[in-house]
Amino acid sequence: MTSDVIIPVERIEKSILLIRGERVMVDSDLAMLFQVETKALNRAVKRNLLRFPHDFMFQLTVEETKTLRFHFGTSKGKGGRRYRPYVFTEHGVAMLSSILKSDRAILVNVAIIRTFVKLRKILASHSELSRKLSELERKYDYQFKVVFDAIRQLMAVPTTSRKPIGFRSKALKK
Repeated sequence: MTSDVIIPVERIEKSILLIRGERVMVDSDLAMLFQVETKALNRAVKRNLLRFPHDFMFQLTVEETKTLRFHFGTSKGKGGRRYRPYVFTEHGVAMLSSILKSDRAILVNVAIIRTFVKLRKILASHSELSRKLSELERKYDYQFKVVFDAIRQLMAVPTTSRKPIGFRSKALKK
């Protein structure tokens, strides 16, 4: 069984969130993918805290937890979580495979890491596209400025004083 078959990429992509400017996955989503209980995953992490510095994993604030709960409509009463969730960055997810020792954990981890890499490539190409678009806008803004300046010159009333063309008879002036 390969990591491509074990979990659809779309399922993993939906689990990746942007929190504090980091792409992360919530402990409960990871536990579901690894087919372990969330508390078992968190216990394994706590037994190996040195492997999870703050840039690999962090706990959500109360406000972030409320926002997450509101966004996904999760339970806050009976049956809900008693603790604020932990979230794992790409590096934290990679580290999970070293503490969850099962074939499924390895396959799921490979699939998740591939998804993170895919998202990074998409974002990089998006950034490149944005940069090229900005260059084109600057280029065309300059070209349009020249066109607009030429049109304004054509529309401007001449300022040079010229003698009137034609003649007037002195009789008409009186």
